[in-house]
Amino acid sequence: MMRAALATLLLVFAGPATAQIENSRPESNPIVDTVPVARDIAYPGTMTLHVDATDTERGVFRVEQTIPVAGAGRITLLYPEWLPGNHAPRGPIASLAGLTIEGNGQPIDWSRDSLNVYAFHVDVPEGVSALNLSYQFLSPTARNQGRIVMTPEMLNLQWEKMSLYPAGYYVRNIMVSPSVTLPPGWHSAVALRGQRNGEDGRIIYDTVSYETLVDSPMFAGAHFRQEQLSDDIWLNIFADRASELAATDEQIAAHRALAEQSVRLFGAQHFDRYDFLFAISDAMSGIGLEHHRSSENGVPTGYFLDWDDGPGRRSLLPHEVVHSWNGKHRRPEGIWTPDYRTPMQDDYLWVYEGQTTFWGYVLAARSGLYSSEQYLDTLAMQAAALDQLPARRWRDLADTTHDPIIAARRPKPWRSWQRSEDYYREGALVWLEIDQILRSETRDRRSLDDFARTFFGQRDGDWGQVTYNMDEIVSTLNALHVYDWESLIRQRLDENAAGAPLRGLELGGYQLVYRPEPSATQRHAQTSGEYVDLSFSGGMTVRDNGTISNVIWDSPAFNAGLTVGAEIVAINSYAYSSSLLANTIATAADGQNAIELLVKNGDRYRRIEIDWRGGLRYPHLERTGSGTAGIDRLLEPLG
Repeated sequence: MMRAALATLLLVFAGPATAQIENSRPESNPIVDTVPVARDIAYPGTMTLHVDATDTERGVFRVEQTIPVAGAGRITLLYPEWLPGNHAPRGPIASLAGLTIEGNGQPIDWSRDSLNVYAFHVDVPEGVSALNLSYQFLSPTARNQGRIVMTPEMLNLQWEKMSLYPAGYYVRNIMVSPSVTLPPGWHSAVALRGQRNGEDGRIIYDTVSYETLVDSPMFAGAHFRQEQLSDDIWLNIFADRASELAATDEQIAAHRALAEQSVRLFGAQHFDRYDFLFAISDAMSGIGLEHHRSSENGVPTGYFLDWDDGPGRRSLLPHEVVHSWNGKHRRPEGIWTPDYRTPMQDDYLWVYEGQTTFWGYVLAARSGLYSSEQYLDTLAMQAAALDQLPARRWRDLADTTHDPIIAARRPKPWRSWQRSEDYYREGALVWLEIDQILRSETRDRRSLDDFARTFFGQRDGDWGQVTYNMDEIVSTLNALHVYDWESLIRQRLDENAAGAPLRGLELGGYQLVYRPEPSATQRHAQTSGEYVDLSFSGGMTVRDNGTISNVIWDSPAFNAGLTVGAEIVAINSYAYSSSLLANTIATAADGQNAIELLVKNGDRYRRIEIDWRGGLRYPHLERTGSGTAGIDRLLEPLG
């Protein structure tokens, strides 16, 4: 009886355990995109946009915008997300604040789209013909928040950061009348026309398409100098202090030569007037951003005053002006988009940025902004950095074109193993190789100059955009000289070779070598940048304060356990200095001493010994023949 009762009891308690409970499994709901797709039709009416840029102490841009509407119903307003020249979704939506909307003097509610946070839905009431918007763009007040664009001495106004536009239309079909209020006494430069004074100190410009407005940023400031470089190209200089504007006649002449050589290279102009917007500032953040009829350029102080010390940032303006042809007028088919919501496809950045980098340095040399020696020194540094890049073993050049979207230029712990936006420098090496093949195969009858005129120099006076793809690139090259260009290009894009593509150097009459002393250009870069470059001498770069800024993957420094961000406190029991570190590495080559470091990382201290006996090594280009080499001819100014 007891046994039967116990069995019954066990069954009672065991019952629920033996029944399998099926886990809950939600089903996916369909994603419905309610934001209208851009269509190539005209938007009904003209927007107005006014930016008050006088709050320079707090960095606040105050915006008043009017958007006409066709009638009652829903309208979606977009904040620009995929920004031209950024190659990625970088629109700083978090900086838009205080948004209020009114119609006929009454407040109108808005709601943010749950899928696209850059989209704002507005239900327009009956009888409302225009939406009146008020909001602020809160620009960064410290560098850890983002790029500083407003200081008490100057500002950089980028219209796309402080405007909304109606969804459902190509941005070239949305018209807008812009105006701005600047601090009293300030000067400004912008690629907008029809400047005139309005009420309350407003500066008013002609009505343009929203596309043109976004492509026409403004620099403004208290200290200003303007130089006419050619009939159609102007240099607009803003600085923290008036003394930074003191350019010599020879320095301005080099910039005039840049304007001349640029137009001679491409043989056509795709602008009525081109404005370099140029800031020399330690307070406002630097920039290099291309536009069709202007460019935004920002460098540290000393651009003119420290001219003789080294080339500094003098390749910036040549790079950006080339983009007027390559990147703005001629644009890769995946990067051209009808609005600033459509994602960009960056596959052709090896042309957009790679060939622009190639021409930027060449034009710097042809114009006198760089000497030929400075060009060769720079090329040696870039080629060497790529030649020892271990990440080339697993990540090809083509894949780096996606890095603007993948990494958004965020700091990386192991850049040499992760790679970065290498389509700039490595793309330039590919185009150098193509140039030198053309020169050697045709006995200098053809070169990349001919490609530039044919490919980018068409349709003189056309300010629109013409897209390109691989087929046109290859066919244009074959029209100059028949060669298996497609196979060469695909190999360079897809290969996982251990070393960099250096054939252009070899065909051009130079080879990459290493010497124990840096070139004058390398020395200036280290002095002005306050670091010591030991990338080829143990595998690290160290700031003058002892902080490690780069460690090459699989290098002796890497194998010793050094990481980015660690601080070298002492070297062989002596307090750290850059000169002591360099001297220690040099003498270790003779076996005179070890390379023993006391390293601080957070709260931990470690003693580390670097196993490197190769001494100091710095890259140089060495001539391999006699006479005028192909690279020498490349640097000759066009007559």
